[in-house]
Amino acid sequence: MKPYLPVLVLLGLACSFGAQAQERIWRCGNEYTNNAADAQRRGCKVVEGGNVTVVQGTRPNAAAGAAAAPGGSRPAAGNTPRVDSPEQRARDSDARRVLEGELRRLETRQTELLKDYNNGQPEKQGSEARNYQKYLDRVAEMKAEIARNEADLASLRRELDRLPAATR
Repeated sequence: MKPYLPVLVLLGLACSFGAQAQERIWRCGNEYTNNAADAQRRGCKVVEGGNVTVVQGTRPNAAAGAAAAPGGSRPAAGNTPRVDSPEQRARDSDARRVLEGELRRLETRQTELLKDYNNGQPEKQGSEARNYQKYLDRVAEMKAEIARNEADLASLRRELDRLPAATR
């Protein structure tokens, strides 16, 4: 008999006894308990199969609800300091300037893409004269890139529309 075999047998028995020693868990609505008397008194159901992990949630702060401004406006977020109007106008102006620059760059790119696309008939390059499928693949890629660029342009225009009007 091997010397480690009795150790393995004892380890297996210990594990099986540990699994049998687990208490039953009952579910009472949204609560879980392992108290059999309380569960029977409340008419709870035994949880079958698998382990149960319960994570306690946090309760909303009652003071935050009471601090809400009248008229249905939302309170300021957490510890975020309130920004005065001139500073906010400067931030909005900076954001508008960045977005307008990006819009100009995308419009220039769109013009170049449409020029290269040539209404779906771009000039063939190198080996595309012998391999028509390669040409068709490049045309499809160009069309997809034009569509992506148009979507980006529309997104930037929507973002610019959301910003307050520039005051100069």
